Amino acid sequence: MSHRTYRRPRVLSSLREHLRDTFWFAPTLTLVLVFLLWLAADAVDTALVDALKEAGDYESVRSLAAISEDAKTIVTTVSSAMMTFIGVVFSISLVAVQMASGNFSPRIVRIFIRSRISKLTFSVFLGTFLLSLLVLTSYDSQADPRKVVSVPLVQSALTLLMVGLSLLLFIAYVTQTLQLMKVGPVVERLTRESFGVLDKMPVQDADTAPLPAEVARVGHQGRAGTLRDVHVARLVRVARRKGLVLRLIPRIGDFVVPGTPVLAVHGGGGSLPSRHVLGSAVSVGVDRTFHQDLGFGLRQLSDIALRALSPAVNDPTTAVQCVDRIVQFLAAAAGRPLGAVHYRDRDGVVRLVQDVPGWGDLVDLGFAEIRGCAVGSPQVSRRLIAGLEDLLRFVPEARREPLERHRALLVAAVQTALPGAAERAFALEPDRQGIG
Repeated sequence: MSHRTYRRPRVLSSLREHLRDTFWFAPTLTLVLVFLLWLAADAVDTALVDALKEAGDYESVRSLAAISEDAKTIVTTVSSAMMTFIGVVFSISLVAVQMASGNFSPRIVRIFIRSRISKLTFSVFLGTFLLSLLVLTSYDSQADPRKVVSVPLVQSALTLLMVGLSLLLFIAYVTQTLQLMKVGPVVERLTRESFGVLDKMPVQDADTAPLPAEVARVGHQGRAGTLRDVHVARLVRVARRKGLVLRLIPRIGDFVVPGTPVLAVHGGGGSLPSRHVLGSAVSVGVDRTFHQDLGFGLRQLSDIALRALSPAVNDPTTAVQCVDRIVQFLAAAAGRPLGAVHYRDRDGVVRLVQDVPGWGDLVDLGFAEIRGCAVGSPQVSRRLIAGLEDLLRFVPEARREPLERHRALLVAAVQTALPGAAERAFALEPDRQGIG
């Protein structure tokens, strides 16, 4: 393996991903920054008035006060209307999210939660509301320019700037929300995130060197839940310091309960790492995430296709769009080494081994359930046949078996379900559009 192609995991990557899965962090940070910005603007306004008073230019102070008084009407209107505006906009958005989750899959709600434009819009709306309230407290009731302490001119200008930014973000937010109610942008987003996980995997050759003898196992001590990710950089650092190798026993996405073995310790002649340190590097939550979960994108694409093929929905075209993206992802993964991922320290020594889905696992995840529901839909069966044959044309010989197996099972199911030879031939004819 060439170590120059290996990308070491970032120390803060887990924290960044966890914060992206929350909706509170960005608005809270924005409110803090807006408060600091207001303090700075208030200081500038006060310094400006003090400089004019020291120069004896009270007429300029009177003019600035008149300008800011005119702006006060706008600021007052903004402060009273912004919160109502926020409530109406996001109430409509929640209805859109509910409709999208019902039409596609409940798991796509995470797209709205992780959306940068949604968080930015909500943050700027709240920041504008807070800034307008703070600016109103800075207005001086004194009419005599000699007694005026501060004229909130810069603060008012910032408020108007925030209002303009809010309007632009509102347009962008509505545009994105409408896009995410359509199946095309949703499956494209899921595919893009799946490629992101695939690209973050270490580019490496197969490592066949046996691991040292297992000396201990670390069980999960927290709450039951889904294994979302592990702090790779921390585990590699601990293993290097102790001179051992750690192996993640469950896969990312597995459900673990207290006591489930999560880490196996191999080798190491000295003391073992603290179980608390190892346990804190394992993140368990309610839902799966894309951070290190290679199969999560295929899982969501399959869910959308299965819902589309259900008798209640009966939308085979949506299922075909999902199959398009599944084939796209499998085509990209076909030439990559899959299975166990070996994370190395800066000296190139393996310190952490993590099991990821193999090629057969990905093929089964992408095709098995859809194939079972596609028998009664010629549009989907034709697209599946075309996708399987496209993949068979360029995958390595060692990876043909799962594809051939699914093609044979699909052919057998269609031949059993459809009585007429013409119907069977039509349903099994390869067609990348299904039926146009």
